[in-house]
Amino acid sequence: MVRELITPVNNKYILNLPDEMIGKTVEVIAFEVDSKEDVLKVKPTQNIQDIKERYSRYPIISHDNYQFNRDEANDYE
Repeated sequence: MVRELITPVNNKYILNLPDEMIGKTVEVIAFEVDSKEDVLKVKPTQNIQDIKERYSRYPIISHDNYQFNRDEANDYE
């Protein structure tokens, strides 16, 4: 089970689920709570930094010279 209490600063939030929930049906519910205990304040820069840290280990690939070949893409036999 995952439970997070947050105070969002915009209408987007990234929720990281445990690996054991992958492939299973999960329910996500959001509603206001009266309690201010253990509330995590999320700033947009925290989410951006989190994304940058996660994907920094992958190499950046340049697609500058890429050309789409429709015949090659449709030749799947």
